[in-house]
Amino acid sequence: MFTDTRTTTPYAAALLRVTLGVAFLAHGLLLKIMTFGLAGTMGYFGSIGYPPILGAVVAIAETAAGIALIAGVWTRVVSIAALPIMIGATIQHMGKGWLFNAPGGGWEFPAMWTVLLLVQAGLGAGAFALDINKLLGRGAVEARA
Repeated sequence: MFTDTRTTTPYAAALLRVTLGVAFLAHGLLLKIMTFGLAGTMGYFGSIGYPPILGAVVAIAETAAGIALIAGVWTRVVSIAALPIMIGATIQHMGKGWLFNAPGGGWEFPAMWTVLLLVQAGLGAGAFALDINKLLGRGAVEARA
């Protein structure tokens, strides 16, 4: 039962998709927007040498990516589009050590997140994804794992 990839792959892809989506909502909406606020997030980005507006862009992009991934809308595109955010986070934390609990955070978590986005882009949306074509009245497109 659990060895047939035609049966398990769509559900594994969906589990990964929803997990990534929840993580993006936690980082974008809960942490950056609701905890620090856009002004605080922009201030932090400015303090580490980035244009402050990039903080707002990242917070909003992470929130939008989280919603899209949880819903299963444009999963491959969203996964690829979120890569620059996670590559930037990995680079930002690279010199601060391996573990994320190190002062300033480590780089292993954003690096893993980057790889997981690539895996998600390769797998596609999987099971339980919204069919955007159906929502837009274009007719259903056969879903693939």
